[in-house]
Order: sequence, then structure tokens, then C-alpha cells
Amino acid sequence: MENQDINEESINNQEDNNVQNEATSQDNVTATPTAEELLAEEKDRYIRLYAEFENYKKRTSKEKMEFFQYANQDMMVSMLGVLDDFERALKEIAKNGNPADLQGVELIYQKFKNKLTEKGLKAMEVNAGDSFNVDFHEAITQIPAPSEDLKGKIVDVIETGYTLNDKVIRFAKVVTGN
Repeated sequence: MENQDINEESINNQEDNNVQNEATSQDNVTATPTAEELLAEEKDRYIRLYAEFENYKKRTSKEKMEFFQYANQDMMVSMLGVLDDFERALKEIAKNGNPADLQGVELIYQKFKNKLTEKGLKAMEVNAGDSFNVDFHEAITQIPAPSEDLKGKIVDVIETGYTLNDKVIRFAKVVTGN
């Protein structure tokens, strides 16, 4: 009987071990990812990498376009002085010069201005009485307003402002009333 009890006990131990081994093997099976899970994970990584690369291409393309658009900004800023000199010369010739000289200088001025406009340069329209805007105007000084309606507004325009492709490259210099 003792042998039978030992045999039964060893059979019971083996069954307990088998149950434990099966539970462990089931845990191992669920812990290791299946082929479908690995495929889904790799596909997700691929899609994210592809989207990241597309964003990179768009960003560099945009930066390249902006670079070409504003590449001649330094040259345009240096030409603004020449444009201002032309305007001053036209005013002086109109005051006390020969009409033929005025016509010749005006022709050259218009040609020069048109070439700069073709490249994206635009003069800002600023008039006395307009509201002062920090984004487009630079206040050189303030004077007592000649009338009540000019308080906080532009009284006089000293220097014309310019934009290059909708980006301010020179602020309009103005006098404001207080």
C-alpha cells in the first residue's frame, strides 16, 4: 500500500508539474509577439517614417522658395537710396530746371522703378491722417497735433516705406501728432 501511495503521490506531482508547465508555456506564447503583431508594428514605423520624410520635403521646399524670394533683399535695400535720390532730383529739377531735362530724368526714374517693381518691390501707401501702425511705420518724432482729429495719427511722411513680396524691408518714417 505504501508503494501505491508513493506512486499516486508521484503521479499527482507529475500532473501538478504538467499543469504548471502548460501555464508557463502559455505565458511564453503570449509574451512573444506573433508575426502579425510584428508586421503591424513594422508597418506603423514605416508609415511614421514616411510621413516624417514627407514633412521634411515640404519644409525644405518651402525654405528654398523663401530663400529665392528674398535672396535679392540686400540688393533691393541698397537700391532704395538710389530711388530716393531720383525722387529728390525730380523735385529739384521740377522747381527750377529745364522741362526737357525733367522729362529725361523722369523717364530713367520710371524705368528703374519698374524694374524694381518687377522683382517684387512695392512702395507703401502712407498719407497724412492715416492711423499709425507699428508694423509698417517708424515714428521719428511727435509734434502737437494741428487738429483734434490728427491725435495719434500720421501728420507727415518723411521717408517712403517699401515691401518686398509682402515683407517690410524699410519702414515708412513718419511724424505723429499727440
